[in-house]
Amino acid sequence: MIKEYFLKAKSYKPKANKGFTLIEVVLSLAIVILIFGIATPFYQDYQIRNGLDIGVNTIVENLRRAQVLSMAVDGDSNWGVNISGNQVTLFKGVSFATRDVTFDEVSDILSVISFLGLNEIVFSKLNGLPNTTGMINLSVSGNTRTVSINEKGILTY
Repeated sequence: MIKEYFLKAKSYKPKANKGFTLIEVVLSLAIVILIFGIATPFYQDYQIRNGLDIGVNTIVENLRRAQVLSMAVDGDSNWGVNISGNQVTLFKGVSFATRDVTFDEVSDILSVISFLGLNEIVFSKLNGLPNTTGMINLSVSGNTRTVSINEKGILTY
């Protein structure tokens, strides 16, 4: 009988607890909340910079397209770009006010971006030279991007 007792004692294994303790759950949640708290400002800054880059690319794309259409004398007309509010409009005509609205191509830009500088550029037929030169500044939350156009129509950004 004593022998059987010792055999049972050697083979006795305590039951393993299945599940998590309250401390483990609270610690895991605290770590996840801390990671999100640290990552959120970086993600927001990334979104702002990405929105600015998309805005610059949209403006440059429309300016280049207007210049190419003017040089190709598409529709026997000048082509231009107008920037107002949160929209960039590629238009056909010698000015935005007298344009042919049936040819408008409108691109949207984030509404939080503010613009300074040139707001209308028209390219001449055949040679594609701009009617004005200068800079377009896009800014939001301390981040700024600049698009420059010179007298030959060359864009730098």
